[in-house]
Amino acid sequence: MRTPVTIIGAGLGGLMLARVLHVHGIPATLYEAEASATARPQGGMLDIHEHNGQRALREAGLYGEFRALVLEGREATRALAADGTVLLEEADDGTGGRPEVLRGELRRILLESLPAGTVRWGRKVSGVRVLGEGRHEVAFADGTAVTTSLLVGADGAWSRVRPLLSAAVPEYTGTSFVETYLFDADLRHPAAAKAVGGGAMFALAPGKGIQAHRETGGTLHTYVALRRPQEWFTAAGFTDPAAVAQAAVAAVAAPAAAVAPAAAVAPAAAVAPAAAVAGRIAAEFDGWAPELTALITDGETAPVLRPLHTLPAGHRWDRVPGVTLLGDAAHLMIPNGEGANLAMYDGAELGKALAAHPDDTEAGLTAYEQAMFRRSAAEAVEAADLHERMFGDDSPHGLIAMFTGAGAGAGAEPSA
Repeated sequence: MRTPVTIIGAGLGGLMLARVLHVHGIPATLYEAEASATARPQGGMLDIHEHNGQRALREAGLYGEFRALVLEGREATRALAADGTVLLEEADDGTGGRPEVLRGELRRILLESLPAGTVRWGRKVSGVRVLGEGRHEVAFADGTAVTTSLLVGADGAWSRVRPLLSAAVPEYTGTSFVETYLFDADLRHPAAAKAVGGGAMFALAPGKGIQAHRETGGTLHTYVALRRPQEWFTAAGFTDPAAVAQAAVAAVAAPAAAVAPAAAVAPAAAVAPAAAVAGRIAAEFDGWAPELTALITDGETAPVLRPLHTLPAGHRWDRVPGVTLLGDAAHLMIPNGEGANLAMYDGAELGKALAAHPDDTEAGLTAYEQAMFRRSAAEAVEAADLHERMFGDDSPHGLIAMFTGAGAGAGAEPSA
């Protein structure tokens, strides 16, 4: 197969696809809205799983580079009660199969594995036009455009490519995360650092929770979960998240048959004034141990709101010539530690499918999609179950039972 592949989005899934295509001698170009690889922070820790993320890295020929990024000891897990009592503690003995790495470092090795010029930075998609016979024109906000015979949407939750295949749009789940950081915590925030321990910590109750992970250099990265309507977060001081989401829906729902005008796609987060909003969020945990609430009130960055959206469970579409999706663009689900792993696995499997059908691109796309639909539907069910264990009426007991092998799905890991 020599048909060049056009990939929208240089996240982990799009980069993995480009890398596996490169391994098989298939040219690809990625178009990314961000101005450069360092335009924004790339998020926190990722646990990379043996059955999908690690398999993808092996297909890409990058397993050795990945292992060099692993932060030893970060698979350790602690569950705390609201008063700080330890409910569960599991050490990282090196046998967990889910080594932790920084997302930004994983993205870096993928970028460095591609030929120079593969990623075109600063190319924000403004619309896509169907040309017929499997060909599409992608227009960018800078006024340029490209035509392609094989288009892949790896552009995340608010994909501009998805409307070519599906009318589905992400819907708010009723839960949001608020993200904070503490730096040099062992010296400056010792009580919070002790509570988190060497890896991941979660303290959960029905409808809310505090989750934190130790990164590098004593950095504690916290996600505070609250089941609240989006209007509640607006009242707490964040930019109106519902309006942000509506802007994104309006942008991605523009008719796919014509090039849409440039539109402001919603950012993934809304930043709020630090002290006031931190106090409002912390008030939801009144009476909790101070070493836990300090992860909120002592935060050294402005709290960032991350509303959780999902596509319908089992999201799928009929085959449309010349276009497909991967990662969150295809199967956005509640966070369960699988998002990055699934995106990379999608990218690797799509690359392999195209290489296996050099004379029949549509057969390759069909094989990829049918397998992807099955695995993403199963993962969406497991993600919803994990979320209920974490924040449902039986929290945290259902989750602890899962960890100790007393509940279905034992072995999964809560993750932001």
